[in-house]
Amino acid sequence: MSVPPDLHLHYVQACQNLGLPENPFVAHVLQEADKNDEISTKGITLKLAGNNHPVPVQRVTDDDLGVLASVLCHAVFVKGLDLSYNVLTDVGAKTMATFLQENPSLQYLNLMFNDIGTSGAELIAGALYRNRSLVYMRMTGNKIGNQGGMFFASMLQINSTLEKLDLGDCDLGLQCLIAIATALTQNKSLKAINLNRPLLFSQEEETTVHIARMLKNNSSLVELHLSKHEMKNFGVERLCEALYENSNLRYLDLSCNKITCDGAKLLGELLKHNQTLVILDLNANRIEDVGAMYLSEALSLHNRTLQALSVVSCNISGKGLIALSNAIKSNMILSYMYIWGNKFDEDACRSFSELIQAGRLKPDCTDVALFKVDGRAQLAQLSHGLQQHCYWAPRHQVVAPSAANASLAIADVLEY
Repeated sequence: MSVPPDLHLHYVQACQNLGLPENPFVAHVLQEADKNDEISTKGITLKLAGNNHPVPVQRVTDDDLGVLASVLCHAVFVKGLDLSYNVLTDVGAKTMATFLQENPSLQYLNLMFNDIGTSGAELIAGALYRNRSLVYMRMTGNKIGNQGGMFFASMLQINSTLEKLDLGDCDLGLQCLIAIATALTQNKSLKAINLNRPLLFSQEEETTVHIARMLKNNSSLVELHLSKHEMKNFGVERLCEALYENSNLRYLDLSCNKITCDGAKLLGELLKHNQTLVILDLNANRIEDVGAMYLSEALSLHNRTLQALSVVSCNISGKGLIALSNAIKSNMILSYMYIWGNKFDEDACRSFSELIQAGRLKPDCTDVALFKVDGRAQLAQLSHGLQQHCYWAPRHQVVAPSAANASLAIADVLEY
C-alpha cells in the first residue's frame, strides 16, 4: 500500500520515533514535494543534492538517509532520488542497499560525489542483483576503486533492468574495466555507460582492446564514455575496427585523450562507412588542422548520420576550422558543432559567423556567439556543449538543458 503524499509529516514523525534531529534541508525538500501536483500522477524526483544552492544547506548524512529511507520505503510515487554532493559513507550505502531491495518503484538514483568506498559499492551492487526497477544509476566520483568496480561488473552479468550506469571518476582499475567489458559482451539491457578517468598504469591500452572486442558483440549499448583513458592512435584503431561491425552505438566520447591527426584519419575513414554514430566527442585531443581536414572530408562527402561533433581545444587553426565550417555547409544533417579553445583567425571567425547569421548553425547548437570589433567578426564562448553540465547545472538556467548538454537532446538515454 502506498504512503499518502504527506512526506513531510511522515519525516517529522520518523525523526521523533528514532530520536534523531530533523535535517532542515530534507524537511524543506519534502514540504515542497508535498505541494507538487504531479506527486500522485506522474511521480516525482526528490532533489537533495548538497551543492549549488544560494545559501549553504545541511548536507545529508548517513543518519538522515536512514530516516528518509524509512519514509520513502513504500512511497511508489517517488521515482527518482538525487543525493549527490552529500556526505554519505559506506554506512549510508548499506541503508541504500536495503532500500533498493525493498522499494519497487525507484527508477533514478544519483549518489555522485559522496564518500562511498569499496564496501559500500559491494552492498549497492549486491542490491542490484535483485532490484527490478532502477534504470539509471550514478556513482560518479565515489572512490570505489578497482575492487568496487569488480562488484558492479559482476552485477552487470545478472541485472537485466539497468539501462544507464555512470562510474566516471571512481578510480576504476585495469582489472575491473576488463571485467566490465566482458560482462557487457553478454548484457542485453545496458544502453549507456560512463567509464571516464580510470587509474591506469600501463601504456599497452589493454582496456581499449577489450572494450573494442565487446563492441563487436554487444547489441544494446548506444552511449559510451571513454574520456581520460590515455588513449592513443592504437586504441582508436582498435575501436574503429570494432565499429565497422557495430550497428548500435550512437554516442562515442573520446575526449581528453592523446589522439592525434592519425587517429582523426582513422575516425574519418570510419565515418565514411558508419551509419549509426550520431555524436562524436573529441574534445581536448590534439588532432590539429590535418585531423580536422580528414573529419571534414568524411562529413562533407560521405557521412549523413553524424549530428554533433565536438573538437573543443584540439589545437586546430584557421585552415582546419574553415574546413569544418564547409562541412556544415555541405552536410545538412550535421547540426551541432563545438569549436571553442582552438586558434581562430579572421577567416575562421568570418566563416562561422556566416553560418550563425544564416541560421545554418543555430545559437543553441554551438558554443560560440558572434560579435564585432571595429567591423570585424569575432567569436565569444557560450555555455553550450556535449556534457557541459555533466557534474553540475547552474540554478539560474541561462540556457535550456538541451543546449547545455546536447547529448540528452540527440541521444535520449533515460534520466527520470
